[in-house]
Amino acid sequence: MAEGDDQEQKTEQPTQRRLEEARKRGQIPNSREVGNFLILFVLALTISGFMPGMGRDALHLLTPFLEHPDQMAVDQRGLGLLLSQVMTKAASILVMPLLAAVIAVLAAAFAQNGFLVSLEPVIPKFEKISLMRGLSRMFSMRSLVEFGKGVFKLVIVGGVAYMAVLPGLPHIRRLVDDSMIGILLFLSKLAVKLMIGVCVAMFFIALVDLIYQRISYTRSLRMSKQELKEEYKQQEGDPHVKGRLRQLRMERARKRMMSNVPQADVVITNPTHFAVALKYDGQKMSAPKVVAKAVDFMALTMRKIAEEHQVTIVENPPLARALHDAVEVDEEIPVQHYKAVAEVISYVYRLKGRVPPQMQKRAAL
Repeated sequence: MAEGDDQEQKTEQPTQRRLEEARKRGQIPNSREVGNFLILFVLALTISGFMPGMGRDALHLLTPFLEHPDQMAVDQRGLGLLLSQVMTKAASILVMPLLAAVIAVLAAAFAQNGFLVSLEPVIPKFEKISLMRGLSRMFSMRSLVEFGKGVFKLVIVGGVAYMAVLPGLPHIRRLVDDSMIGILLFLSKLAVKLMIGVCVAMFFIALVDLIYQRISYTRSLRMSKQELKEEYKQQEGDPHVKGRLRQLRMERARKRMMSNVPQADVVITNPTHFAVALKYDGQKMSAPKVVAKAVDFMALTMRKIAEEHQVTIVENPPLARALHDAVEVDEEIPVQHYKAVAEVISYVYRLKGRVPPQMQKRAAL
């Protein structure tokens, strides 16, 4: 009862931190039906591709038993030799399908959750050894869902298999009069039809189960509002987390600022220690605006971006330093710098064959 009430309080979606911690513990969403489908699908492809050779080898293996059973040695040495030959031949026939099945199992696990190695799920925990807990898991809703899913899968796959085999039933009754090669050809065609039908059914079962497992996994990791508050406090109180968050914010701000450089009209430099990018639109702005600024290495980066996008670069150390110290990004330049900036803007516009009249008025002031 208490566990049910606790689950009812957990209404919030799990945070990224909770998901990462669950992954470290080996607690990941995993659909066994996806693995079953991939194994069946890869086996079907492998068997279809190698069927002529496998059929020929199987025919050679079975022929002595069916056509000349009276010629087999039945003493101890003969039976041992026969058993060795049969096992060797059977292994050579089955090696490719078995190898494909192993690859399919690994591919299914990797496709669902990526590469993950965690020993925690296999470490024995004594608190899990509980009769009551075992009984509760046995009769839990999840167990009922798994049982229902198993019955549903059995009905669907069985029905598809029956529909695939049904058209060949009359021929099956006549197999006793057919040759060995004819029997193998018929069985191979029937096996291909059966595999195709079962693969299609298993694909849809795996798709539904994958969606269910993802939803069930997310629900199992839901958090209460109190847990969210506690996690937030832990993260905010951790200096490493705060430092990392601050670093991420600064990186995002720098990237956003550098993306403004290609739209600038001019970049004023120190030339190496300071760089300030200005943009001016006489229709929308009362004065030029600083769209980006940087020092040292980032200033060199601004120069490179400006050169790549053919933004005019003007070396004016006093003005670059003054604008960098006095004006923040996305702010218009102050009145005391109108004249100096007007000269730079006018120079840039003359290079481009146009002169901003409003800046000329401000410069005259």
